[in-house]
Amino acid sequence: MAAAKRRRRNQNNRAGKTCISMILVVFVAVMTIQIVRVYQKDQEYARKQEQLEAQLEEETARAEELSEYEAYTQSQEYIEDIAKSKLGLAYDNEIIFKEE
Repeated sequence: MAAAKRRRRNQNNRAGKTCISMILVVFVAVMTIQIVRVYQKDQEYARKQEQLEAQLEEETARAEELSEYEAYTQSQEYIEDIAKSKLGLAYDNEIIFKEE
C-alpha cells in the first residue's frame, strides 16, 4: 500500500512539474514577444524624434531668415529698392540709363 501511495505521489509530482514547466514556457514566450514589441516602438519613437529635431532645426533657420528679412524690410536700403523698382523714383543727382 505504501508503494502505491508513493507511485501516485510521484505521478502527481510529475504532472505538477509538467504543468508548471508549460506555464513557465508560455510566460517566457509572452514576455519575449512583449519585449520585442517594446523595442520596436522604441526604435519608432527614436526615428520620430530625429525627424522632429530635424524639423525643429529647419523651422529655427526659417525663423532666423524671417527675422533677418523683417530687419531688411525696415531698413532704408529696402525702401530705396522698392522706390526704384516699383515706383521708378530716383535721387536728384542720380543718372538713369535706359536700354533702347
